[in-house]
Amino acid sequence: MNSALSHLRVLDLSRVLAGPWAGQVLADLGADVIKIERPGMGDDTRSWGPPFLRDAQGNDGADAAYYLCANRNKQSVTVDFTTAEGQAIIRELALKSDVVLENFKVGGLQAYGLDYASLRALNPGLIYCSITGFGQTGPYAPRAGYDLLVQAMGGLMSITGRRDDEPGAGPQKAGVAVTDILTGLYAAIGVLAALAHREQTGLGQHIDIGLLDVQVACLANQAMNYLVSGSAPRRTGNAHPNLVPYQDFPTSDGYLIIAVGNDAQFARLCGVMGLSDLALDPNYATNKQRVANRIELVNTLSAVTVTHPTAHWVDALEEVGVPAGPINTLEGVFADPQVQARAMRVELPHPVAGTVSLVASPLRLSETPVTYRSAPPLLGAQTRDVLERRLGMSAADIDALKAKGII
Repeated sequence: MNSALSHLRVLDLSRVLAGPWAGQVLADLGADVIKIERPGMGDDTRSWGPPFLRDAQGNDGADAAYYLCANRNKQSVTVDFTTAEGQAIIRELALKSDVVLENFKVGGLQAYGLDYASLRALNPGLIYCSITGFGQTGPYAPRAGYDLLVQAMGGLMSITGRRDDEPGAGPQKAGVAVTDILTGLYAAIGVLAALAHREQTGLGQHIDIGLLDVQVACLANQAMNYLVSGSAPRRTGNAHPNLVPYQDFPTSDGYLIIAVGNDAQFARLCGVMGLSDLALDPNYATNKQRVANRIELVNTLSAVTVTHPTAHWVDALEEVGVPAGPINTLEGVFADPQVQARAMRVELPHPVAGTVSLVASPLRLSETPVTYRSAPPLLGAQTRDVLERRLGMSAADIDALKAKGII
């Protein structure tokens, strides 16, 4: 079966997470992605460890686990494009590409003649996706933007963390760089939309993606809670602002998540817990009333959940169709039978480690499935091959560029 994007060539000038994540999504779908890196250094995340991938003898290798999360199915080509010769290589590669991804500061590539206007003049069909902290316009456009900073400025931290009346209260970031990840996904969506437009017109376009824009957009129901009510949502810990009970509860051996989405589920929950009268109590019978009387209800339920282990409640609630589950560690996640059945861990050959374990793509396409063709590449591993095959350079020319430190 053919991959959906196997006809596309992507030139990935990005580094760290948001841009590489977009590149990996496109690569998983079959695109031929060339990752441009600095000679001798590479993507910053190659050194963001420990942990580092170990070789067959158990010694730390050059690449951190962080780098491995966003760079499979790519080819690594090292080019110093601060030099005229390096810029010429990038232009030639862009001329033969469908998409360019970059996440330099606004205007950062203009000095090298690698900005959208310069490359569009060479390739009018080029789709050029720029990922920055704050977008290409506005008073913050020149600033650098990082995930933590944008989680704070974009409101996510204001609604994440324990309630103000609880110990340990205060704003909290998410445990993963979610703004970077979401930005990478939006970038990939934008690229696919631009490709569809090009099929109709033959023209490429510039895609302007800002982390702050993405974070504000992904406030979702919390943003609408504010826009509709005029009141800013407050931190509620693991509880849901609009649903009760929808949070963590203590058990005799840990914690349990109960996620009640309607009144019928609440009635079945009460039955399992031996609290059937609660479902008829006017203070709790409807979700609106449960939200109004949240604290009292949660305290009542917690006094019951703590009497049995998590597994007891998960099994009992599953039998009556009430969503519930444990709070897994990462060990528990990859041992979970559902995660294993969905093959969310994949093993790929690696030239240093022998094999490397990676997290699979969640995309399941019946006719054009995701493919796992290669592990995240070693720095510059495909430089010579790409320059020979894609640009027709001779071995002597490549050797000369390497001797000068350009590649």
